[in-house]
Amino acid sequence: MAATGGFVETDNAEAIITRIEHKSRKIESLLKQSKPVEALKTALEGSPPMTRDERCKSANWIVVHRAIMAIKDVDGLLSSLDAEYYDILMKYLYRGLSTGDRPTCDQCLRIHEKLTERAGLGCILRSLADTVNAV
Repeated sequence: MAATGGFVETDNAEAIITRIEHKSRKIESLLKQSKPVEALKTALEGSPPMTRDERCKSANWIVVHRAIMAIKDVDGLLSSLDAEYYDILMKYLYRGLSTGDRPTCDQCLRIHEKLTERAGLGCILRSLADTVNAV
């Protein structure tokens, strides 16, 4: 895979989209089995895609959004989510808040509050300051 500066070149965007579609099918299967925490973990794996291609970022956001919206037990989610995912989850929460969609914003704020309690203010600062791993 050709890469420049850690990012995949646009001509490989189709391969990334294919991986995201595969991830989406796996997440839907987990959600049908009433496993929203596992679905969100799966959604966050390999996120953000190593590309600047907006189609890839949008496709990945749709997958992560679907998993975020299925979470009911935020405390259960955070207790089973590895700390390595906290910063990237925070980035997706901010992307969700930027949509202006009321149900999405409400859910993102619920998770944001609990995530900040668990991960601290540093999580917020790292997610806002990280311009390389844009979601």
